[in-house]
Amino acid sequence: MPDAAVVERDVRPARCVIAAVFIAHALLFSTWPAHIPEVKSRLGISDGELGTILLAVPIGSIVAIAIMPILLRYASSRALVRLCLIGDCVAGPVVGLARSPVVLFAALLLWGVFQGSLNVSMNTQAVVVERAAAKPVVAWLHGLWSLGTVAGAALGTFGVRVGWSVTTQLGLLSIVVLLVVVFPLRALLSDTESEPKNIPGKFTLSWRILALGVSAFAAMLCEGAVADWAAVYLRTNVHVKSGHAGLGFTAFAAAMVVVRLVSGRLTTRWGARNLVTALAAGATLGLIGGLASANLVGTLIGLALLGFGVGIVMPNAITSVGRLRAGRGVAIVSAFGWAGFLVGPPVIGGLAGALTLPAALIVLPVMTALIGVTTWAAMV
Repeated sequence: MPDAAVVERDVRPARCVIAAVFIAHALLFSTWPAHIPEVKSRLGISDGELGTILLAVPIGSIVAIAIMPILLRYASSRALVRLCLIGDCVAGPVVGLARSPVVLFAALLLWGVFQGSLNVSMNTQAVVVERAAAKPVVAWLHGLWSLGTVAGAALGTFGVRVGWSVTTQLGLLSIVVLLVVVFPLRALLSDTESEPKNIPGKFTLSWRILALGVSAFAAMLCEGAVADWAAVYLRTNVHVKSGHAGLGFTAFAAAMVVVRLVSGRLTTRWGARNLVTALAAGATLGLIGGLASANLVGTLIGLALLGFGVGIVMPNAITSVGRLRAGRGVAIVSAFGWAGFLVGPPVIGGLAGALTLPAALIVLPVMTALIGVTTWAAMV
């Protein structure tokens, strides 16, 4: 193994560039929701039609989930990160050009393909960088992604307030990303820094990979659900003032960012398997208690514990499967996680419509309990 000085000199540029990719992905993705009401009004579509149209993004991501593990068998994650990031930057502004519901669905479908593909390829490259650095990197990158989503949401809100269209805002943001991020991508590492993966017939979809994929799916389902439904729950069921409704997601997101940014030291000391399992158990008990309390303080504590509980599941699942098999295995776990993030909000919405929102949110502690079981069984 090369000495630490050589590793640091070789890996630092790649680590900085892949960090920029994670932030860019988050910014592009999270700027869009603030513009949805304007697009809905401009096209004159109903709530039901909008719900159907917005399914295009997860459908596109499912397409990416199907094709990316195959593509990563024949192409490097470095090349695919470049291709998918460019596609993400081009497809985003096109969404605002849609002049009919059908065209909007098609544009979102294409954007969803590139979003999902970039998510898978950048996580695959993150494992390559982590293995070359010989120290935790993936959780730190996911912490930056979380910060990027908060910044993107703020940018989207600002853009709406100053009257920018979604095409204008995403177009300007995409130009910045292309200029700042795409050209330095040559600093990313070859996948052979991790382990060879283009050997026909060698890859096996083991039970460990599937279990880690389930963990990633469950964790990201919680993240997506809280992002869309925490404020609604606090406003309509806990009856807080409208100005306090956003505190739920704030508590959750802040806890998640903190645990991701400090998880390197924690996992080194306690071990990823023990740490993730313990945090998941705490999240399960904390969120059940928070929902049962039906008051602001209890709910915020429960959501914060949920943030701690799910924050490092996805990055540690990716790291763990990377030890088993880089490339296609990492791609599969990344795809599971991204799918969970996208389906979380509609799952909670559907259950809330059939039952009640508090009853629907019971899904979240069920997911964290599942994380504890699958992590303890499969994480290495």
